[in-house]
Amino acid sequence: MESNYNIIIVGGGAAGFFTAISIVEKNPKIKVAILERGKEVLTKVRISGGGRCNVTHACFDPNELVKFYPRGEKELRGPFHQFASGDTIAWFQKRGVALKIEEDGRMFPVSNSSQTIIDCFITATKKLGIQVHIGQSVQSIYKADHCWKIETQNEKYTCEKLVLATGSNPKMWDMLQNFGHTIVTPVPSLFTFNTKDPRIKELPGVSAQVHIKIKDSKLESTGPLLITHWGMSGPAILKLSAWGARILHDKNYQFTIFVNWLNGIDLNECEQILKALKQEHSKKSVAKKSPFEFANRLWESLVIASGISEETKWADLTKNQIQNLAGQLTNGQFQINGKSTFKEEFVTAGGIELKEINFKTMQSKLHEHLYFAGEIVNIDAITGGFNFQNAWTSGYIVAQAIV
Repeated sequence: MESNYNIIIVGGGAAGFFTAISIVEKNPKIKVAILERGKEVLTKVRISGGGRCNVTHACFDPNELVKFYPRGEKELRGPFHQFASGDTIAWFQKRGVALKIEEDGRMFPVSNSSQTIIDCFITATKKLGIQVHIGQSVQSIYKADHCWKIETQNEKYTCEKLVLATGSNPKMWDMLQNFGHTIVTPVPSLFTFNTKDPRIKELPGVSAQVHIKIKDSKLESTGPLLITHWGMSGPAILKLSAWGARILHDKNYQFTIFVNWLNGIDLNECEQILKALKQEHSKKSVAKKSPFEFANRLWESLVIASGISEETKWADLTKNQIQNLAGQLTNGQFQINGKSTFKEEFVTAGGIELKEINFKTMQSKLHEHLYFAGEIVNIDAITGGFNFQNAWTSGYIVAQAIV
């Protein structure tokens, strides 16, 4: 027995739901089903942003918005001119979900709960008569005369148009390769750096505004760095991990970084500042209090690493010690050995080759009536709500094209 629909969307995540709702709202006569392999839908939405769901980012200029995508920058320019962050806010507002902007530009539901977003989607699918089938792991997809046929482990479906919104699911990528699509090999993006460096070993929880460079590469980044039990995290590190996803994978996550704890003050300038402090605080001990805008504990650790004892007074600093300290502050070298996944937000760089997709419609250039939404394609972003924005935008474009 085959279940027949106009449109089937494989994948019950953010992109899948947004696409389905957008299609049926534009044309209520279209019969749509969502197939989800897991026992529940929208699992990534639930855990994102620490359970608060980082819906989008308060960046309202499409030409600026694209700059947050290490892969997809060029391709998303057109789509973002059709549906960007402002449209996302309006879309949720219209459905009774108010969003708020936090200091760093991230946007969350005012309720501070991802459940609000999940409820919004579930309510809409029920109201629009969109059928959601869980526990449906797709085993095969093939093209018949004028339709697509999909088999799961226990059901058969047919549809006129097929939308794949399966995120980074290797099984679906394998199927697409059989259809002639090129898959850019997935590698992790958005991860934290592991290091056992004694200078930061006892400092988990300490953060600072930094500038970081990766040795022997063009990769650099600025922003907050957070010291953790296993090494380094925070926006500056995550940004670097996204832009360097392929390069760092090729290095097997063994590399050296240079940290400027003074976020841009260079070595010479730092030496001048330290010499001035030597005059000003001559009788005080160097290690006692940080003269810069970061924690005393970090300052003390960098002072000791420069070969200056805890009792040393500013007046007693030698020229050599000042140079060492300036070096630690502006160009501290740290050896990274491995990575850790950032929270549960597993993001990959990789997916369907972008040249094989028409970004005016999100339709496959190789197969008519086959569409893609969300992370299944080789697009990913830095952290901050940008990966969800790609899900909403691509879902919107698919719906426009289909309807």
